[in-house]
Amino acid sequence: MVDVFSGHLLVSKDGRSVDPEEVLQNKIVGLYFSAGWCSPCRDFTPILCDFYTELLEETDPPAPFEIVFISSDHSAEEMVGYMRAMHGDWLALPFHDPYRHDLKKKYNITVIPKLVIVKQTGEVITDKGRKQIRDKGISCFRNWLESADIFQNFS
Repeated sequence: MVDVFSGHLLVSKDGRSVDPEEVLQNKIVGLYFSAGWCSPCRDFTPILCDFYTELLEETDPPAPFEIVFISSDHSAEEMVGYMRAMHGDWLALPFHDPYRHDLKKKYNITVIPKLVIVKQTGEVITDKGRKQIRDKGISCFRNWLESADIFQNFS
């Protein structure tokens, strides 16, 4: 993941800048392409929050998983409002970073919401993360883990 976000900072829900190299290392990453104005996004985001919480707070050790929100909101204020109102405690690419457009192209994002699950290299494990979470719940994480080639002691 370091390669994917090299040269870019991420922001936490509370607005702190975060070094992707530190927080994404040795984790499966869900790239969440979404926006607050999008009703299917607003329907799925609480489901994703529950999934994230279950993986990180209710397993011991916490699952090697992180979400990075890539906004399609119309302004930075909309993005921040959406994050504060609905998001889990995950990360985001800053609204004003033009790299979000590059990521949309790289991962062929034509509709939102879209949850693309990627390996450390940025290689796609699945671009159907949303459907898999809806259909299988927490059990889909094990399949992602098997494909991820990361060191893990998650059980």
